[in-house]
Amino acid sequence: MIIPVRCFTCGKVVGSAYPEYAKRIKMSGEEASKQILDDMGFERYCCRRMIVAHANLIGEISQLG
Repeated sequence: MIIPVRCFTCGKVVGSAYPEYAKRIKMSGEEASKQILDDMGFERYCCRRMIVAHANLIGEISQLG
């Protein structure tokens, strides 16, 4: 669906970081997800989970309507 604006656990803003994360993952063949999240300043596991586990399904849902 749509990535949540804030982390469910700690409340840190994570929604605005997802487009950059997705772009960097797509562009980098060898750059690890861990390194990208470290560079973006996500140190807590709860925030990392919010970004890494997100499934971008908005395109599939919008076609149903």
